[in-house]
Amino acid sequence: MAKDKDEDLREDIAAAKSKMRVTFGGGREIKRLVEHLWEGERVDDMTVGLYGKGNGLVTLTDRRLLFTLDGVMSRASEDFPMDKVSSVQWSSGMVTGTITIFASGNKAEIKSVNKDDGKRIVDTIRARLAAPKASASTVAAPAAPASPDVFEQLERLGKLRDAGVVTPEEFDAKKAELLARL
Repeated sequence: MAKDKDEDLREDIAAAKSKMRVTFGGGREIKRLVEHLWEGERVDDMTVGLYGKGNGLVTLTDRRLLFTLDGVMSRASEDFPMDKVSSVQWSSGMVTGTITIFASGNKAEIKSVNKDDGKRIVDTIRARLAAPKASASTVAAPAAPASPDVFEQLERLGKLRDAGVVTPEEFDAKKAELLARL
């Protein structure tokens, strides 16, 4: 019978739902998720968690992390576009954990998230945050940079480290590489 309900879902939403260890508390949100999605947006993963006014659906799409609450008495949503996310943290207890996301200078905590689902979502976000960093350092490394360019690159790299986009180890390695060009 549950499979019949899933047949009504969009294919990407049904696939994300099938990965969820716990769906309790997110059924209404899953059914209405398409109302919250942007045109052409793809759902990659989902879980249930507690944020703001209550328990709702945490959805990772190809563009953002989205929290939706479609309660009987109220509806709410908040999104964290990937291009505004500077870092994400995961902490867990025996059964549930907390996703802490830093975006546009703000910190948001989504609590009571299933341990397996939350870790999987956080790992995916971390991989996405790391991917642009690799291409950015490739772009920032011209074949024959001039000394002033090296200083500018070091300054930009420091800002990326301070924002949490680049780890201190990555910063030190790239700094050594840039200084060797002087």
